[in-house]
Formats: sequence, structure tokens, C-alpha cells
Amino acid sequence: MDFSFDDETLMFRDSIRRWVEQEMPKDWCRKLERREHVYPTELWAKFVDAGYTGLGIEEEYGGLGGDILMQAVFVREIARTAAGLGWIWGITAFSGTRAIALHGTEEQKRRFLPEMAAGRLRTAMAFTEPGGGTDVLGAMRTIAEKVPGGWELSGEKIWSTTADTADYLLLLARSDRNVRKRTDGVSLFFVPRTSERMTITALDKLGMRALNSCSVHLDKVFVPDELLLGEPGKAWKDTTSTLNSERIMNSAMCLGMIDGVLEDAISYMKQRKAFGKLIGEFQALQHYVAEIAMMQRQSELLMFSTAWLQANGKPCAQEAAMMKALVSEYAVKSADLGISILGGMGYSADTDMQRYWRDARLLMIGPISNEMARNMIAEGLGLPRSF
Repeated sequence: MDFSFDDETLMFRDSIRRWVEQEMPKDWCRKLERREHVYPTELWAKFVDAGYTGLGIEEEYGGLGGDILMQAVFVREIARTAAGLGWIWGITAFSGTRAIALHGTEEQKRRFLPEMAAGRLRTAMAFTEPGGGTDVLGAMRTIAEKVPGGWELSGEKIWSTTADTADYLLLLARSDRNVRKRTDGVSLFFVPRTSERMTITALDKLGMRALNSCSVHLDKVFVPDELLLGEPGKAWKDTTSTLNSERIMNSAMCLGMIDGVLEDAISYMKQRKAFGKLIGEFQALQHYVAEIAMMQRQSELLMFSTAWLQANGKPCAQEAAMMKALVSEYAVKSADLGISILGGMGYSADTDMQRYWRDARLLMIGPISNEMARNMIAEGLGLPRSF
């Protein structure tokens, strides 16, 4: 078995690492994150200028190409310094480029993908509804009514991150209420943010504070037929086919945060003195660092093996659910240990440990909760469905 990257992937990883060190150091990202409700346009501009907004988009549409493994490498490297701010790239990469590439018509691909590759078009996801959480279908009250030339959408979405600054929202709505299975009759729309009769409101939250998560209220918002993605009423099957990739991207972000925690912890322990010696000599703190390093290595092996399976078209639903739960919990635990290592400075907004903890904590909840991930793992082992 060969667990190493090929030369091309290693060269790509090393080039991203150098770029991150030069263009988005931790202290700079920390200042951006502290500007609550202020979209970090400076960070987005760096991705655009470097051409990384084209990663994952086929070259024929103006992109750089690259599979899920390459994207995971990229997300890990940027999350080491940016933490949750890295979603400024990930949201459009997943909700926009992937949705259009998989479910769009050729006309939609040629219309939107070059704009996304050039960084001129940003997107947001609008799936979750108030009171729903992971139960997207059970809680769905947003309705799409067919009208001449398009559809009218009415309802409300919540926790739509960057909806207030995106150009388009990737939005799920029920287009047919007379169905036998609730997985039928759901359609996917690409809704312009500037649509009339749509109201977007930013929400206060614990982490990723510069990337607003929003509520979206729709009151008979008109969406033309050409902005329907895929076949009407069949969107649920289309969207669930991408869940493994979404979980890989989340885990890559968590792994990048573990990387950042570990290097900050070691650096601090080599400098800080207490009781007449370096705190790096304290056995208890050495155990904390060893624990973080072990979690980092386990996360790395599980995340990249799952990404390899996905990139090669092999089944990986069980692995993706395990990875999602394990790596997000390791990221939170690592950051918590990092705060303990730094003591009061770990709690300070002038260091990054608290930022890693706040941002990683969200990824234990979404896009599905870790409890739900465990339900799926148990069901995959032959136990009865529990939800």
C-alpha cells in the first residue's frame, strides 16, 4: 500500500503552502475575522488574483481542473491560517461550481462556470429551514409554484452563509406536494441575490464572524426557467450524490485547523517560561501536544483515504460519515488543548487558539450533526434506521 502523494500533488501542496505563508498569514486573517459582519473582500481578491477560484473547474470552462483530492489539499493548507474564513473559497466551490458542473445544462455551464473560475461570481447555499437543522426534507416549507416562464418561490431559509454578499443562492424548494415519498418533488434553483421580494438578514454567531450567516425570506420570488438546475422534482437525489464530497471538504478544513493549533502550541511551548524553565519541559503539556499530534495523524489518514476513494469513483459513504464526525471532534479537542497550553493567552483574541475552537465547533453541527453521522454509520452496519 502506498500512502504518499504523487509528485504533482506534492508540488501543488508545497506551492499552496508557500503562497499561504506569504499572502495570508495568521495575524492578518485574525484581524479580518475580528471585523464582524464585514465580508473579507481582501481575502477573496487574493484567491482571484492567484487563480484559485478556478480550482475544480474544468479547463474548457476557464478553470484549473483538479479533483476532490486536490481540493482537499488546498482547503487544508488555507485553513491552517484562515481557519473558518477559508469557506470564503469553499462555499462557491461547492454550492456553485460543483452544482452547475454536475446538474447544469451545457448552456448553464458556459454561462456560469467561466465567471466562477474568474472569481467574478460568488454563490451561497440555501437549504436549511427554521426548525429543521439536519432534517431538511421534514422541515421544508419553501414552495416553488410553476408560473408562465418560470417559478415563484415562497418560504424561509436560515444559516445561509454569505447569502448577503453572494451573486446567486443555490436553493432547494418543494415544487410538488403530491408525492408518495418526501424525497420526490423537490427542485433546485439558482436564485439571483438581487431578486425582488427576497429579504436577507445577517445573524449573530460564535465563529466565522466575518462571513455572515443569514436568514432568507422569499415572498413569491420569480425565478426564470433557465435558472432551474436539473430535472424538476428530482433535486434531492442529485444533491445527496454530492454529500461525500461536502464532508471531505469539511474534514479538510478541520485538519488544517489542527495543523495550525499544533504549530502554535509547539512554538509557544518553546518560548514561554514558567517556574524557571520552558513550559515545553512540562510533562503534562508534552502529553497535550502528543495528543494533538496523534489526532492530526489519524485525521490525515482517514481524510485523504476517503478523498482518494471519492476521486477514484469508489464507494465511501461509511468512510465519509466516520471522517466527518471524527475529524471535526478532533479539531475541537485539539483547539481546546491548545487553549490550555497557552493559558490566558489561549483565551485572548490576540492569539488564534480561540479562533480555531470557535470555527471548528460549528463543523461538529453542520452540514449534518455528528449524532446524525453516527446514526448513518450504525445503519450502514445493518442496524435499523433510527431517524
